[in-house]
Amino acid sequence: MTTDTNYDIVLVGGPRDGGLMNSVGSAVVELEIDGFIHRYVLTNQHTEQNGTQYTVFNYDGMIDPKGAMPGAETPDGGHHDPVDTDGE
Repeated sequence: MTTDTNYDIVLVGGPRDGGLMNSVGSAVVELEIDGFIHRYVLTNQHTEQNGTQYTVFNYDGMIDPKGAMPGAETPDGGHHDPVDTDGE
């Protein structure tokens, strides 16, 4: 974990648990990881690490930007694979 003082938030839960970053004043942070959007939301909690105060952003879940989750059936009876880009 970095001690860069430019970072003002810590991510809790999800794939970037414990990660530090700059919120740029946002209430929601969305990260694209492996083709999925992972969302972290602002809380009123703060934590201290190495003498620096960070605002806590909790993990809110993962969404597929294509609109369906892996294994979900498509309207034509097939299956949705968010990693397969050949079917677009």
